[in-house]
Amino acid sequence: MLRKNIVKIMAAAIAVVGLSLVASNSSMAATPYAKHGQLSVKGSKIVDKSGKTFQLKGVSTHGISWFPDYVNKKAFKTLRNKWKANIIRLAMYTEEYNGYLSGGNKDDLEKTIDKGVKAATSLGMYSIVDWHILSDGNPNTHKSEAKTFFEKMSKKYANNPQVLYELCNEPNGGTTWSNIKSYAEEIIPIIRKNAPKAIIIVGTPTWSQEVDKPAADPIKGYDNIVYTCHFYAATHKDDLRNRVESAVKSGLPVFISEFSICDASGNGAIDYASAKAWKKLINKYKLPYVAWNLSNKNEASALIKSNVKSLSGWKKSQLSATGKWISKMMQGK
Repeated sequence: MLRKNIVKIMAAAIAVVGLSLVASNSSMAATPYAKHGQLSVKGSKIVDKSGKTFQLKGVSTHGISWFPDYVNKKAFKTLRNKWKANIIRLAMYTEEYNGYLSGGNKDDLEKTIDKGVKAATSLGMYSIVDWHILSDGNPNTHKSEAKTFFEKMSKKYANNPQVLYELCNEPNGGTTWSNIKSYAEEIIPIIRKNAPKAIIIVGTPTWSQEVDKPAADPIKGYDNIVYTCHFYAATHKDDLRNRVESAVKSGLPVFISEFSICDASGNGAIDYASAKAWKKLINKYKLPYVAWNLSNKNEASALIKSNVKSLSGWKKSQLSATGKWISKMMQGK
């Protein structure tokens, strides 16, 4: 009898292990990358390995100099499993306080990027390495440093098809499309040498709002290039929405690599009506989008409430008003 009971217990244990392995394998097979593989650009759309339109949707970190703790696998897993996010943008400021070129520890910042890329990759998510210019205005200001950075990053992730590269966050201060285009035409070949199929995201004039400029004069000679539009719903309304729609209709691949539903400062009141209009436009054309920002900073665009210390596993009650809205948007609600 004892032997029979032992045999039954062992059989049950093996069955449990088997079910766990099946569940684990099923979970891995269900990741965004497992389903969609290497992405590419076809016309105005990002498509997956089967050539079907695939909508990237996710979250941007705040500056990794200031909020590095949110770059962790558990946080990204929460965003993937609960919010249905499939991409993480790693925002590395260049000139702001403790930026990559303004007193920040370059080794630490690169390690944080690597931690983020590895976490996203292991979860079957995509990631964006973001050269986050802002106060530097014109990307040509630090073009030589950008060349060195993207040479290093694209070489490091040459064999990682889940990594995208964003060349210049928000050109501003009178920077023209001609300025940006000439910069991009020097950086793109550097990335292409190491990562020939990676999607490259190019900023546009006036804090990445003038997508009409590349629509009229796109970069030629390279595949898998997309162009950025950033919006903040309480500031940017029909005029910018119409500009985006016209650009997409003309065949330009537009990537919303940063947005929120408050005003352009990243703070202020939320404009739900404008946010709803933006969501409608985004879903109409299946535009890829990334929401700003993963932090508990005391501002409207932060997705986590300022008094919440948790770095992952957030409950609905721990999300800011923006966080709740963005989470629902990503879940298709």
